[in-house]
Amino acid sequence: MSDPSYVPDRRPISARNHPISIGIARWLAQSGVSPNAISVSGMVAAILAGAAFVCTTWPAYGWLFFLAAALLMQLRLQANMFDGMVAIQTARASPVGELFNEVPDRVSDAAIFIGAGYAVGGMPELGYLAAIVALFTAYVRAEGKVAGAPQVFCGPMAKQQRMALLTVAALYAGVAPANWQPRFSSLPDRGVIALALLIIVIGGAFTAVRRLKRIARALRSQ
Repeated sequence: MSDPSYVPDRRPISARNHPISIGIARWLAQSGVSPNAISVSGMVAAILAGAAFVCTTWPAYGWLFFLAAALLMQLRLQANMFDGMVAIQTARASPVGELFNEVPDRVSDAAIFIGAGYAVGGMPELGYLAAIVALFTAYVRAEGKVAGAPQVFCGPMAKQQRMALLTVAALYAGVAPANWQPRFSSLPDRGVIALALLIIVIGGAFTAVRRLKRIARALRSQ
């Protein structure tokens, strides 16, 4: 369905206002690419990022897979931005648009964090915990919306912060010399990826609590 006033309810991203982003969104819309297809492509990029993390255990090319994971995570974020922008450009709200907006994101988070847990320097338990925390923070936001509160996208470990931290960690793991890689005496096989996942778990739990408080405050004020 078309609605010239249609504006998707999305998290605020300053890059949406950049002329280059606007130009790309306009080109995608004119090319007939649907917002739902962009959402699915972001999920595919995330699944490939998770697979790239797992493949870092391949000794000869581990560094290359770390760089691939970093690139694919950023492509996932770009898809998350452009699907809403294209929806605005086309003034088209799909009846299943909200499903395509939310479900691929949850698959993407799980694929990336679980994959990172199995990367060189990662820790599977932290990968699963990070995936659970990411799903829970999104659940809190969605429940707030269902209950009638405005959508709450606050951090410190919202989606873009989680992806930024893990992207930096992947780049560091891929390009830093071996003697620059952090090692922990009690966990000698864990490195910068495990550290990033631990920060995501702790920061994500704090984020969920912040969102719950803001949602409760908004509902009580109604």
